[in-house]
Amino acid sequence: MGKKQSSKFYVVWQGRQPGVYASWADCEQQVKGFPGAKFKSFSTRSEAERAFSESHQRHIGSGSAGSSKPVQRTREELERMGVILDSVCVDAACSGNPGVLEYQGVETASGELLFDAGPFEDATVNMGEFLAIVQALALLKLAGRDCCIYSDSVTALAWVRNKRAKTTMRRTEANDPIFQMIEWAEAWLRDNEYPNRILKWQTERWGEIPADYGRK
Repeated sequence: MGKKQSSKFYVVWQGRQPGVYASWADCEQQVKGFPGAKFKSFSTRSEAERAFSESHQRHIGSGSAGSSKPVQRTREELERMGVILDSVCVDAACSGNPGVLEYQGVETASGELLFDAGPFEDATVNMGEFLAIVQALALLKLAGRDCCIYSDSVTALAWVRNKRAKTTMRRTEANDPIFQMIEWAEAWLRDNEYPNRILKWQTERWGEIPADYGRK
């Protein structure tokens, strides 16, 4: 039998050689270690080629073309609903799960980006959600801020409480960088105290968390 064709196609908007690739291995050569790489997987070549002809902003950070836009509340609406605006929101996105992972943190009130990390290969959303919370804690401690942090991940909240990322992912050469980050995060939680409350974002009531990547 012939070799099974890849079920995913990868668009590289920003990388060593932008284009459409039929395997993760080929895509990885273009984006791994490339500062500010922009890429995403698609189910069919036609979808990928159409996306490549468009701006990456249409597919990364603001939702895919043709998808329903996630509910986003205004600052005034969130304040009326009881959201603490002087806070930081975190979220993660993964192209496949496991897959290529990114995570970020933003100011709740303004949407200003505080940090972003990735892409990391062969990781899970829960790993990113956990790391995002810990990175937010570390940055807020450095800044002397005692504001709260919102996350929409019940799993990540539990991992932070237990100071351990209880992932079932197998560590490999490909995902070693994300495991190194997790080791740092677990050590930071063991060695540091912090006044910040870590709260569950109530998506059902408040809409998508402000740190959401908008790729649903």
